[in-house]
Amino acid sequence: MNKVQNVSRRSFIRTAGLGAAGISALTLARDEAFAAPVDAALFSEPARAVPLAGTAEVIVCGAGPAGVTAAITAARAGAKVRLFEAHGALGGVWTSSLLGYLLDFDKPGFNQELVRKLDQRDARAIKGSVAMTYEPEEMKVLLDELCTAAAVTVQFHTRVVAAYRAGRRLSTIVTESKSGRQAWRAPVFIDATGDGDLGAQAGCEWEIGESKGCPCQPLSMDVLLVVKDHTQLRDFLRVQGGDSKTNEAKKCAFLAEIKRAGVTPSYAMPTLFPVRDNLLLAMMNHQYGVLAYDAAAVSEATTQARAELHQIVRALRKLGGPWEGIQIAATPEQIGIRDGRRLRGRYVMTRDDLINGARFDDAVVRPTFPVDIHAYDRSHAGGGYTSSGVKVKPYDVPLRALIAKDVDGLMMAGRCISGDYIAHASYRVTGNAVAMGEAAGAVAAVAAQTKRAPHDVPWSEGQVAIEKARRQA
Repeated sequence: MNKVQNVSRRSFIRTAGLGAAGISALTLARDEAFAAPVDAALFSEPARAVPLAGTAEVIVCGAGPAGVTAAITAARAGAKVRLFEAHGALGGVWTSSLLGYLLDFDKPGFNQELVRKLDQRDARAIKGSVAMTYEPEEMKVLLDELCTAAAVTVQFHTRVVAAYRAGRRLSTIVTESKSGRQAWRAPVFIDATGDGDLGAQAGCEWEIGESKGCPCQPLSMDVLLVVKDHTQLRDFLRVQGGDSKTNEAKKCAFLAEIKRAGVTPSYAMPTLFPVRDNLLLAMMNHQYGVLAYDAAAVSEATTQARAELHQIVRALRKLGGPWEGIQIAATPEQIGIRDGRRLRGRYVMTRDDLINGARFDDAVVRPTFPVDIHAYDRSHAGGGYTSSGVKVKPYDVPLRALIAKDVDGLMMAGRCISGDYIAHASYRVTGNAVAMGEAAGAVAAVAAQTKRAPHDVPWSEGQVAIEKARRQA
């Protein structure tokens, strides 16, 4: 667990206010530090002034499904919002990871707004009410337009790298980008990084996988493909209205084709999805035993995954027939991550909540998606996925699971909310993340505008703010 970073407001302002003389002194300090003996395990980074670049009423870190929804909702509810994203597009796993497939998407509110606006652009292929495919590039520009219309201030290519508290309350974050290190202040923050980066830096207790050292769910890299004639691939291609048996049979047929081409894929249930005409999306990769916050391990997994996808596509192309001319259109900027940090909230979702169909007065979403645990390794679950024997009844996720226990002024949305390993394997899909983001954004806006902490805002006030935001759609 990361060390808690505390700083007094007075000392932070004094440091941030250093002039040219102070900067020269820091430059000298850096030079001296490099000349000094270096401990084998540690390097003491010299102190430096970090400019206070801006403020907001709500700051959202991470612009994936939960984060972009939270930012838009908070802004529509009247708050001044800043949204930071590590990559060059809004949407996170939808866009930078080319997820391509939306699940548990029958939830009301922003979920349905997105569906309507994607349909206005003819940007969905499978058009089910719960599960659907979409065009990632259309999703990018749609989210850009929605954030612009809501007056959300977006900054791309920016990561949160430090968090500072005044007592229990999170007051300041530091980001790094091409602009260097910059400090930002707000009364309310939302961690929508997926991996709980902000919460960990702020000193929240957290868990990952079944234990800190794993086992955890694998990473996956999806891929956009161009084929000569998609109608010749109907035996392998998931389509609208297919029942579970039909779709499972198509996965098995696709797996058999990959093996016929001489490759055994790391994911034993590869799936081929339609996107538009001869543009398809494939999921056929697993990277096992990788901790989401280990940059070196994620980098190695990314390299291995991309190599496997190219190997499979080259092999299929050599088969000829319906695979003649198949080629990769794009691999994602960010490998897909299922298991990141789960930050401890004021309520912890559990396996029993799923089994019993838990109900809460402060429910923000009612997931129906089954427990979906992908294999820990090639031998586990046949290299596919399992429900771990848990039969899910529709259950509620309470607002309290979105509010940090250890740090005031911090909320979570998306897969880093508070829950155990089994519960997370159900609520982590993006239809639920959107609903969580909507709730977090609304409550954050109310808290900031009324000078309260999120845990002091009744859910009834959050619901009023959501309705206000929805009227702005």
